[in-house]
Amino acid sequence: MKAITYTFARENLAATMDEVCADRAPITVTRSGGQQAVVMLSLDEYEALEETAHLLRSPANAKRLLASVRKLESGKGKARKIDLD
Repeated sequence: MKAITYTFARENLAATMDEVCADRAPITVTRSGGQQAVVMLSLDEYEALEETAHLLRSPANAKRLLASVRKLESGKGKARKIDLD
């Protein structure tokens, strides 16, 4: 993961935000004085992480989802048409 200093982030905030969104990759922002670093990421990426965490929070749901992934990867998945109307 790319890391930049707080000073660089402050001086280049708009460009850094554009980079995070365009690359869909987080950037670590380091701070001086031993303060804890932070991570800058796009709202889309944050929401995806939150949804994944929510879906995997329940052990039963996580087990079912992982079993479905294994089934799909083994070629046992079924193609279905989804009507969005």
